[in-house]
Amino acid sequence: MALPTGILITYGYLLIFGWVLLEQAGFPLPATPVLLAAGALSVTEHIRFSEALLAGVAACLLADVTWFFLGKRYGHYLLRLLCRFSLEATTCVRRTHESFGRRGAYTLLFAKFVPGLSIVAPPVAGQTGMRFRRFLVFDAIGATIWVGSLLLGGRLFGDLLMRDPSALNLIGRFAGGLLLAGIVLFFASRLYRRESLLRRLRTARLEPVALKGMMDRGEAVYIVDLRHPLELVPDPFTLPGALHFSPEELSLRSGEIPHDRDVVLYCTCPSEATAAKTAMTLHKLGIDRARPLRGGYDEWKRLGYPVQQIELAAAAIR
Repeated sequence: MALPTGILITYGYLLIFGWVLLEQAGFPLPATPVLLAAGALSVTEHIRFSEALLAGVAACLLADVTWFFLGKRYGHYLLRLLCRFSLEATTCVRRTHESFGRRGAYTLLFAKFVPGLSIVAPPVAGQTGMRFRRFLVFDAIGATIWVGSLLLGGRLFGDLLMRDPSALNLIGRFAGGLLLAGIVLFFASRLYRRESLLRRLRTARLEPVALKGMMDRGEAVYIVDLRHPLELVPDPFTLPGALHFSPEELSLRSGEIPHDRDVVLYCTCPSEATAAKTAMTLHKLGIDRARPLRGGYDEWKRLGYPVQQIELAAAAIR
């Protein structure tokens, strides 16, 4: 019998727990086909809906609590590592910070439905100082909604099994094909987006040593810090003279950006993704000298170049 239905009948809740745990730990193994198949089997006596729900939610909580405490201790360094391995370097950190900045803990209610947000939401919650009890409540509700929705979706097709038992093999083949296709598409799309962005970066980014030399010579440079305010909570420093704007705000105020000097953009994203995207946006607005800083804030700080302390404009999430 095809994967995952045949294995589900054999290993049941252990497979549900293990597969969901691996996905929530960051492995590219979509749990959706397994949960849909489990929901379909819950119509028969092979899987009980309530126990499948419990197994899936328990796996989510185990992974998320671990990420929460890792994020609390290691902060944005962990997020950078997660984004590199997830191949979602372009948007995942900023998108998660923006969502938490607008919605706080309510982000956890729908995070698992959003690609890229699911894995990084728990460590961001820990990084920004959310209370553990609050995190646990909202994360448990979000996990229940996500697992329950997929199980219920599978159960809606379960009546077909009662009318035609041979359809079990069809569902198994469909679920197995969906699983394999999901893994292939995951890697293909992420690799394509990453390589496309990196090709543009190689011709545009500015080396930190070059920027330091320009500053030492007194050259006029327009430096923009694109980090989200929540990223400044654990490390409230910026490059000397840098202005702090979000990418959206900077685009709206493009008329104030000088055209007679280099516009240097930096962030803490892997491969300077946010800075590169913003630079490309400014180029379209006629600001031809916009360039991302290679390595961003982390590389500048690693080289021991001067930074200046700033006053935080936003408090950590409580």
